[in-house]
Amino acid sequence: MAAFDYIIAGAGSAGCVLANRLSANPKNRVLLLEGGGRDNWVWFHIPVGYLFAIGNPRADWLFTTQPEPGLNGRTLAYPRGKVLGGSSAINAMIYMRGQARDYDGWRQMGLTGWGWDDVLPVFMKHEDHERPPNELHARGGEWRVEYPRLRWDVLDRIRDAAEQAGIEKIDDFNAGDNTGSSYFQVNQKMGRRWSAARGFLRPALSRPNLTVETGALVDRVEIVDGRAKTVVYHKDGQLRRASARGEIVLSAGAVASPAILERSGIGDGMRLGAHGIETLVHSPGVGENLQDHLQIRPIYKVTGITTLNDMYANLFRRAMMGVDYALRRRGPLTMAPSQVGAFVKSSPQYETANLEFHFQPLSLDKWGDGLHPFPAFTASVCNLRPSSRGSIHVSGPKATDAPAIQPNYLSTEEDRQVAVDSLKWARRIVAQKALEPFRPEEYKPGAHIQSDEEMLVSAGDLGTTIFHPVGTARMGIDGDRMAVLDERLRVRGVDGLRVIDASAMPTITSGNTNSPTIMIAEKGAGMIIEDARQRG
Repeated sequence: MAAFDYIIAGAGSAGCVLANRLSANPKNRVLLLEGGGRDNWVWFHIPVGYLFAIGNPRADWLFTTQPEPGLNGRTLAYPRGKVLGGSSAINAMIYMRGQARDYDGWRQMGLTGWGWDDVLPVFMKHEDHERPPNELHARGGEWRVEYPRLRWDVLDRIRDAAEQAGIEKIDDFNAGDNTGSSYFQVNQKMGRRWSAARGFLRPALSRPNLTVETGALVDRVEIVDGRAKTVVYHKDGQLRRASARGEIVLSAGAVASPAILERSGIGDGMRLGAHGIETLVHSPGVGENLQDHLQIRPIYKVTGITTLNDMYANLFRRAMMGVDYALRRRGPLTMAPSQVGAFVKSSPQYETANLEFHFQPLSLDKWGDGLHPFPAFTASVCNLRPSSRGSIHVSGPKATDAPAIQPNYLSTEEDRQVAVDSLKWARRIVAQKALEPFRPEEYKPGAHIQSDEEMLVSAGDLGTTIFHPVGTARMGIDGDRMAVLDERLRVRGVDGLRVIDASAMPTITSGNTNSPTIMIAEKGAGMIIEDARQRG
């Protein structure tokens, strides 16, 4: 059994950061375990590759939810990256910090050191923004941020329409208040996806003190005398063990990290007992508090303006896309799924924007399907701060047992009202004069849907995950029985074990969650190093 100073379970967005930071000290021997494979497939690096990666067993764990009552009994695909870099290798590449109020809310919960003024320097520490440095952005870090290398007339007209509807045009979504419309900033470098593996892990791979194992599915953590000692994992058909002299860190994401905790005997005692797992630490919050952004995807047909649907349907134009990308690293192959965003309040009762629009110059029934054979755009909209809470738990004692994912979308009256209001907002934008020349026609849900009751049913029919699960091993203060972690991301009741990934968020951030997860990893790595220094 090999011994290491630190073992990191999961080489996704957080794990890649941790591997880089903890192995920077040559005295630390670090093991990084990843259940997926290496990022040596072309579609991990060409931005439009998400169309081929999501739903592909090479790139996606192919999780599914339980039937969702709020979505009219539908079961959803729940994509998660199955590769070095994790979901940052297949996601929308959108660089979004969220709102200052998100982090100030965490601080007000008693989580010292997690306010906006605390985390902004952490975001900037690893940022490499294409624009000149200022008080909000930095250069020279590992996390590359650029503006899109492609613009669409249809998206510019949508921004004009949004402005006519009262949504101001702004330049930067990452200043602490993202209210307004803008082109999204993206994690790309010169037209190529910039995943966490490429930014953080690749520069560290040459370090002799860092060992990376792929195809290593973590089963559990073994705890001896109250301390996490060993990681048990499957590789090449064998059960292997590695021990940690320092700490073990779970960074397998909001789906897999709580499952590892439960298989390790950390969780609700009754639930664990039902699966034949001995309870070592009764922690009822493990796997609870699941939050996700439900996106509702209205689709509008248009005429007289180009969308990706009609470009892709033309074989010559499709070939030219490839040529443009090969020669200039420009064109539609550089596209993130969404290029233009807009943040707005669903109603005046909210202090800050609680809706995020992702406008896309394309349409399809769901990710993984082909594009529609007619020109159209999608006005995807999500509730940024849902009050619904779901759960993710093991369905059996084995690492290969699929997790039971129950998001409980639209399970509160507040969320149901926000869903209806969000569809009304989409119609308000599309009805403006800026789009009149292109005769937008509502394809889904359809103009015949008028009453609030009909809109809610349509929201259930159209709603799907926007791939932002968080909160399933949340931080909390002493005395909070549902808090799995303390404010330094340490698992309560066990020494030498932390969870550092999106699971730790007490509440979801108001925007795309990948870069906040990387911030958490950066901050968590600093905590590990600081605590080790204090121990001597």
